[in-house]
Amino acid sequence: MNEKEIGEIRRRITPDKTSIQRIRGCYVTEQREILSTFNSSLAMLNEIETEELLPIIKKTLSGTHGKNLIDIEFSTHQVVSGDEHKLLSELRSSSLENDEAVDTLYKNIIETVQIEGSYLILLASDKYDVFSYSGDGSKDEDSTTVFSYFLCSICPIKLTKPALSYYGDQFHSVAANSVISNPELGFMFPAFDDRAANIYGALLYTKNTSDSQDAFVEKIFKSEPPMPASVQKETFETVLSDSVANECNMEVVQAVHEKICTMVDEHKAAKVREPLLISKATVKNVLTDCGIAEEKISAFDEQFDKSFGQGAEVPPKNIINTKQFEVKTPDVVIKVNPERPDLIKTEVIDGTKYIMIRAEDEVTVNGVSINISE
Repeated sequence: MNEKEIGEIRRRITPDKTSIQRIRGCYVTEQREILSTFNSSLAMLNEIETEELLPIIKKTLSGTHGKNLIDIEFSTHQVVSGDEHKLLSELRSSSLENDEAVDTLYKNIIETVQIEGSYLILLASDKYDVFSYSGDGSKDEDSTTVFSYFLCSICPIKLTKPALSYYGDQFHSVAANSVISNPELGFMFPAFDDRAANIYGALLYTKNTSDSQDAFVEKIFKSEPPMPASVQKETFETVLSDSVANECNMEVVQAVHEKICTMVDEHKAAKVREPLLISKATVKNVLTDCGIAEEKISAFDEQFDKSFGQGAEVPPKNIINTKQFEVKTPDVVIKVNPERPDLIKTEVIDGTKYIMIRAEDEVTVNGVSINISE
């Protein structure tokens, strides 16, 4: 899925647009036991309950694609005969009405999810009459296809703090209460690709971009867990610094950062439907342009494959911060506009290493403008 397709589904999850038919779920205790279950039509909830519930479900489609929202792919074998795909397909086709399938999903989630305290497993079934576009590009409200899917949201139950309230000319104590928090984990099945159902895909949501959710992904999708976004960044930084070694200077890192930022801007301007991915070839070309020795470029090639996998491509936002260029020492952190990396350089003066920042405009220290004189 791409960001536009995710956004199209996400925008539907509002009281005035949604076609969500069925809401199911269960309350899981700290001892990993199901305390209670529920099964209801959304129409049976009152207006306030609906307005509170839908934003929680909607959060399962929030965050950055490639970081919080990760594409899951099924093999042909899984689609044809895999038990995990059969379960997801049954949940979808039955609009969550198959009690045995729902109970199996609950069991699989409880066996693998590591959430502190109690939590709620929330399931929502929807059918979307997908509109089309006329030849002139205008929206045609007549549906050409129906996209049937369901969402699963795993939401921690938090205990509020006792509080003091004032109403009716009196103070009143408000006891602690349990509330449903936004989801920590979830997924959508099937994927919505080219504005139609893709049973060969699903969309995983994780709030914590440093957690790969290995056990959950293996149990629910029988798929190899993706490398978490924060781990991808750390891994890329390690591969670059270790392979280029003593030739990895400020100019090299600036060049890699600038190249990827330029690719992101060009991709956005071109409005390309497919998400941008960065291959090792992109970085190798930058290293060549910087005059890095061939043996070190080969070392980068080898370490990249070893760390990310043969032929791997990674989202650019997972390996660099496109909005910031940062220089850091144990005692100092310098944040630079990514469009002006030319303002900073390194230099050795009388044997001491320095980070040099060109001050062209006003300089403030703790908010106070200072004067820099010769």
